[in-house]
Amino acid sequence: MIYKKVLIFVLTCLLSGSLLAQHHTISNHRDSLKNSQLIKQTTKLQEIASVHQSDSIQKAVVLQLQNLNVQDSTKIRLLVTTLQALKLSDSLEKSQLPHHIDSLKRLVTGFQVIPFDQPLFTIRSPLGAFSPQERAKAITEKLKQLARDYVFHQDSLVISSQYAILQIQYAHQPILSIDTTDALWMNSSKLKLAQHYRNQIALAMASHQQATSLQSLLKEAGLAILVILAVTLLIYFIRRLAKKLSRKITEQRGKRINGIKIKSYELFNAGQQISVLLFFNNVIKWSLIILLVYLALPVLFGLFPWTRGIATTLFGLVLNPAKKIIKAFWNYMPNLFTVLLIGVVFWYFLKGIRYLKREIEKGNLTIPGFYADWAAPTYQIVRVIVLAFMFILIFPYLPGSNSLAFKGVSVFLGVLFTFGSAGPLGNLISGMVLTYMRSFKVGDRVKIGEVTGDIMEETLLVIRIRTIKNEIISIPNSSVLASHTINYSSESAQEGLIINTTITMGYNTPWKQVHELLIQAALQTEYIQPSPAPYVYQTKLDDYYASYQINAYTREANQQDLIYSNLHQHIQNIFNDAGLELVSPHYRVIRTERT
Repeated sequence: MIYKKVLIFVLTCLLSGSLLAQHHTISNHRDSLKNSQLIKQTTKLQEIASVHQSDSIQKAVVLQLQNLNVQDSTKIRLLVTTLQALKLSDSLEKSQLPHHIDSLKRLVTGFQVIPFDQPLFTIRSPLGAFSPQERAKAITEKLKQLARDYVFHQDSLVISSQYAILQIQYAHQPILSIDTTDALWMNSSKLKLAQHYRNQIALAMASHQQATSLQSLLKEAGLAILVILAVTLLIYFIRRLAKKLSRKITEQRGKRINGIKIKSYELFNAGQQISVLLFFNNVIKWSLIILLVYLALPVLFGLFPWTRGIATTLFGLVLNPAKKIIKAFWNYMPNLFTVLLIGVVFWYFLKGIRYLKREIEKGNLTIPGFYADWAAPTYQIVRVIVLAFMFILIFPYLPGSNSLAFKGVSVFLGVLFTFGSAGPLGNLISGMVLTYMRSFKVGDRVKIGEVTGDIMEETLLVIRIRTIKNEIISIPNSSVLASHTINYSSESAQEGLIINTTITMGYNTPWKQVHELLIQAALQTEYIQPSPAPYVYQTKLDDYYASYQINAYTREANQQDLIYSNLHQHIQNIFNDAGLELVSPHYRVIRTERT
């Protein structure tokens, strides 16, 4: 029991340490960029200040020249004009300087001096060879060292002047230096800025002394113990509740838990369903425990002055991404409502088209020149076009649609579709053409190329045919469109399909007798229609025999093989009964020679 809690605590600390290390690496990279930007902007600010200073010097010179006794009125007017221009320029620069400084502050935030739990002030300009980051770090370390002096007196914190720089010192030890550039950044004088920084340091030191007193530390230790006890109790109750819930789940086997079925398919049996529920119960339990420990760590760190920075960082690792997500979601709300509105409109539009499709299929709605079997494929084509148009409208409102990654993925998918779907795309177009050609439908007996059979399935890519040998043959639509197609069933239901077979008889047999016998054999054959009546064509008159073709009507095109077999049997029987042999005269001669 205890080792599990210790393991959770260690894992959470390791996770927090890795997150802090990653955060520290990212912060160092950002700080280096911020340093370079601050130095660059400080240089610009100094240039503006130097221009302003040169204008002030020039104005003073002009004022001195104006006080001279100059007899030439032209020179006097020139001096007055120059003085007025300098005054105007000086006033404009004074009014624009604060706005320029504010814009620079928004551009680069600077480095905060945080010796304790709250930032005191911000360093934005370098001093000598020290960058802003190095200055802020050095000031922070000096204030932390000063905080170790338990007999700190605010009166010992004084401001002294060192050449053109003001220093804040404690017991003759320099803590902070302020030059003209610092004052420019704050749009203040050096003295006022030094006094402000001194007051901030004095208040922070007093507050820190109070927070690190023995009484405060004892109170914080007591609170830490209470937090640890509360977390321990909560973990205990979470584990008890999870254990109880697991027992309840196991007890419901065969009662409320009987598996999950989708129609006749059993997705989960009772044992599998219990295993899944127990797994989720375990996941929820450990997730709550880890979350509780993770939230307790910042609370514990936040109780003591020395670890409050760690608490802020830990909270920031979770809260900052959460704030960004919530803010991004809130900003996306208008676009989300637009996407939902577009989706609802197109959903109802497709629903209306689907209703028309069903009515056409049922025959309730008739459109001249539009067949009922066109309804389903036409609906699919219209559906694809409508969905594509809907995606075009929604695309600009999708999050990240303007990002380079999103565009790169879109281009990659487009190239992949272009090169990978050349064959399928041709079959798709051929399938649509075949649909509207109405060459055949499901159930028809057809002959496509050298394949004869019944149409089983007609898709946008292939045609599936079942032969008389129960062979399933898939033919690509492009091949179907490129070859000739014979449909035996298209007219068989109305006018009937004419089946035919040819026999040869010698000239010694009267042709009328042959006609009568062939028609009699056809009428005795199953699935042959008596009306229209069968008829015979004499197709050839060769040297030794004549060719007779019997033609008969049937409405069962899918039974051709059976009809032909029965017809041939009846022809043989009837001609044998009539004493006529179905042999060619060539064979008769051969037989005679043999005898």
